[in-house]
Amino acid sequence: MKSSRQATLRSQATVTGVGVHSGLPASLTIGPADIDAGFIFVRTGVDCADRELAATAKSVIATELATVLGDADGPLVSTAEHVLAALRGMGIDNATIEVDGPEVPIMDGSAAAFVAAIDQAGTVEQAAPRRFIQVLKPVQVAQGDSFGELRPHAAGFRVEVEIDFSNPVIGRQFYNLNVAPESFRRDVCRARTFGCMNDVARLWSMGYALGASFENSLVFDETRLLNTEGLRYADECARHKALDAVGDLALAGLPLLGAYRSVRGGHKLNHRVLTALLADHSAWRVVEAEPVRRPRGRAELVSGMVGGMVAPVYGPDVS
Repeated sequence: MKSSRQATLRSQATVTGVGVHSGLPASLTIGPADIDAGFIFVRTGVDCADRELAATAKSVIATELATVLGDADGPLVSTAEHVLAALRGMGIDNATIEVDGPEVPIMDGSAAAFVAAIDQAGTVEQAAPRRFIQVLKPVQVAQGDSFGELRPHAAGFRVEVEIDFSNPVIGRQFYNLNVAPESFRRDVCRARTFGCMNDVARLWSMGYALGASFENSLVFDETRLLNTEGLRYADECARHKALDAVGDLALAGLPLLGAYRSVRGGHKLNHRVLTALLADHSAWRVVEAEPVRRPRGRAELVSGMVGGMVAPVYGPDVS
């Protein structure tokens, strides 16, 4: 979306699959939401009553191999990162996400099915300016040999990923993404989740990866990729980490204006950096895109995500 107005979905669209960790079937329906609603998860069929939860950093209750959202009543939905990445990456500001199981379906291991659902539902502008969280100064988190940083960036939202796996087939990879609908669709939305064959027994013993298969995960042994169809991108693993970062940082509640750098990171690091940013009231402010007057008396809204003008709205200590 290149408009500076907020965007939501025109109608609903549904995808159906299984959870990669739970192995349980689930249907997920994305649909419209009101101005300034953000992303709202609705878990249906829980104790005969729907549960609703805003997808924000405060709702994260676990980050082991997936991002799990919940509240005082317990977990609501697991593996939220791919659908959140699709919504944020495709320029959606407000959406409802209904899911009838404990986990977002993994589909093919990427965000492609959720992008297709957004295309099916269609998008519509709303009568309110798009708002952003603008990063004002660097915020850094070190976690063992992992490092994450959010820093100011003048031209929208950028993700910079470095991975370094002992598995020689994956190895060390780098990937940078300037996040916009075109680049997200073209360059990262099809990148699949991945893992190593020697980790499978450990994951099963922990109750994870019960729904994993060659249809929804890239699987490596010490010498080769085991998926017969091969890679979609030469650096697909790094691109998937970038996809995950877009989804995890969507939990800021508003699109970010800044650059995120992740070295040997994952969901836990992504969440720690985001919460560190939000906790430092001097490190960010909320801004909104300004309408810019064009020649011939024509007014046009220019998106802050692609370098348009933004105006301060309030700081983090003002409600």
